[in-house]
Amino acid sequence: MLGTTVGAVLGLLAGVLLRSAVVRFAVPAGEAWRSCAVTPLGRCVRCGGRSWPPPLTVELAAAAVGAVLAAHAPQGRLPLLVWVALFGTVLAFVDAGVQRLPDALTLPLLAGTALLVPLADHRPAVWLRCALAAGALGALFLLMALFAPMGLGDAKLAPSLGAVLGLAGWRTFYAGLLYMWLIAALWAVALLVLRRAGRRSEFAFGPAMLLGTLAAVLVTS
Repeated sequence: MLGTTVGAVLGLLAGVLLRSAVVRFAVPAGEAWRSCAVTPLGRCVRCGGRSWPPPLTVELAAAAVGAVLAAHAPQGRLPLLVWVALFGTVLAFVDAGVQRLPDALTLPLLAGTALLVPLADHRPAVWLRCALAAGALGALFLLMALFAPMGLGDAKLAPSLGAVLGLAGWRTFYAGLLYMWLIAALWAVALLVLRRAGRRSEFAFGPAMLLGTLAAVLVTS
């Protein structure tokens, strides 16, 4: 219980900083990054204007992820999962807001993941499995980006998530794939039922990828 509380508090504090990152990167392609510093209520401390996302949403999401990781994440993998959670929180909100996963986030995430995987498990066989899982998931999403309505940002996010799933084993990898599509389908149905989208609307797939990965790691580990 104490660990869960500490994780939630740390996540909440991190969320205050992550909100500014979300506002900075949640811009359409071709536009310059914003330089706003934002309060948890969504107000810029410089100009006083309000910005997306809604007040406290980033902070509460980060607190929830922090609590879950503190309570259920395997201890040896915690640094890696925290790294992915920090970037993942920002990426999920950016993708939900502007349907974009910028290289400025996905590429540092991949580099850090590659460095942290060997610290999470010292066995070369596990490193190979992570590399294969990263390559397989990246190739799958690249094919979908080329031949299906999927963005290249999803393909650049996929290798990091594949490595995390591969660290736990192939069973977790396949579970992650299933959860990604299941979460995406449920979200699409919810938007259709609420009339927030139509049948031809484009959906941000990044949040489903991130949530599916988190669910698979926690459920199957």
